[in-house]
Amino acid sequence: MNKYDRLDEITKLVNQRGTVRTNEIVEELNVSDMTVRRDLAELEEKGLLTKIHGGARSNAMFQFKEKSHQEKHTHNIEEKRNVARKAIHLIEENDTIFLGPGTTIECLAEIMELKSLTVITNCFPVFKILFEKRSIDFKVYLLGGEMRALTESFVGEMANALLKTKRFSKMFFSCNGIKDADVLTSTVDEAYTQQLALERSVEKYLLIDSSKLGKEDFTQLCRLDDLTAVIIDKVDVDNIEKLKLHTEVIE
Repeated sequence: MNKYDRLDEITKLVNQRGTVRTNEIVEELNVSDMTVRRDLAELEEKGLLTKIHGGARSNAMFQFKEKSHQEKHTHNIEEKRNVARKAIHLIEENDTIFLGPGTTIECLAEIMELKSLTVITNCFPVFKILFEKRSIDFKVYLLGGEMRALTESFVGEMANALLKTKRFSKMFFSCNGIKDADVLTSTVDEAYTQQLALERSVEKYLLIDSSKLGKEDFTQLCRLDDLTAVIIDKVDVDNIEKLKLHTEVIE
């Protein structure tokens, strides 16, 4: 195995497991302890992992510090637009849909051009985009409540009380990570509001770019098994098969 293949294998091992010990890499790749230590130092320098005592920790897997709305706007934006272009074909005239918060959902809102549609959202940026498109038959409603500054979405008792009286033909939402079939987000309040919308939706679509796979966050929003489908930009065959164990994948 050449050096570049070895570095790639080490990166995969660390990202799959979250943390890995040096002796595990030595055994699995059949290389010396010194070689592994040099490789870990190089991968740390490239920002792909963090060396810890006796091994390494993934930088891709753990993201308990939530990114702000503006930070998310600069991350994987083309991939998010690609996902939105796939999702738009699932929206039909006369649908009543719920749109969750997130920059991927904003990308979807930007390309929605249907004539007859009812949209409910708890995300202020999504509402602003769709407000410009409203017409007699294209109706847009914003749930009120307490607005989270980081995501500019409304949560809490007021938003939840309104959601409990509604029903949707389809829901489109995103997340911060997927780990072991758990769909994850950063706060319990935001997760609960999304869960209420999921329970009241006939079809449930999760929109993600492939960077979300394997990432952890604070709380479970739902399980992949709860969904109609995951819509994703691109991903390797192994990860596609893992997703397909739980739900349909639109790639």
